[in-house]
Amino acid sequence: MPTKTLQIPTTDGRADAFAAFPDHGERHPGVLMYADGFGIRRVLREMARELAGHGYYVLVPNIFYRHGPAPVIELPEHIGEDVRPAVFAQLMPLIEAHTTERVLRDADAYLRFLTTQPEVSAGPVAVTGYCIGGLLATRTAAAHPSQVAAVAAFHGPVGADGPDSLAEITAQVHFGHAESDLTPDALGELNRALDAAKVDYTSEIYPGTIHGFTMSDTDAFNPAALRRHWDRLLSLLDRTLSNS
Repeated sequence: MPTKTLQIPTTDGRADAFAAFPDHGERHPGVLMYADGFGIRRVLREMARELAGHGYYVLVPNIFYRHGPAPVIELPEHIGEDVRPAVFAQLMPLIEAHTTERVLRDADAYLRFLTTQPEVSAGPVAVTGYCIGGLLATRTAAAHPSQVAAVAAFHGPVGADGPDSLAEITAQVHFGHAESDLTPDALGELNRALDAAKVDYTSEIYPGTIHGFTMSDTDAFNPAALRRHWDRLLSLLDRTLSNS
């Protein structure tokens, strides 16, 4: 599985990024993958390779590039609950500095870069994200309705921008929520907003999960939920992207 370390030109500098794609010498549909708040690390590279193995070019940018290359902070091999507070104490200033304006400027640059890579086929792309990356994926889809055909977000605060923001989305959507993040009542409220916005979506709570369930290097990891995530994501991409 070919991989590359890349530099994406942005209005604020250059974002380092990781890309994985099939070794077929062909062009493949593009997928922009936003990492969770812990950023690019071994588990994200493995997930990008897994997705690329199904026929996609997967680009994972370092969203905190303004603060240095990934990993921006030193991370343990396993991010357990005992170290999580100290890690987040370092990460929160970076997350808070990543304003909506920065998110949207970066999304422009990431999509421009992704769609001009020689290994990426012409046509629409997909965006997926985890935790805070799920919110970034949703914002990217709303800001680029003509380019983004599919958006998936897992254990992400996707409703944080309010119901009006959802009305800009024309992509097909899958939201996979952690049981600890969203009550059934809150899920119903979000889904009613998606209905009102006439979004083509699935939005569900993954049973028995806590925030971060896709990440195998955390205590939140849930293998069954990760498999469900792959089923939902691959089905969405198969429906929306022309994957030859």
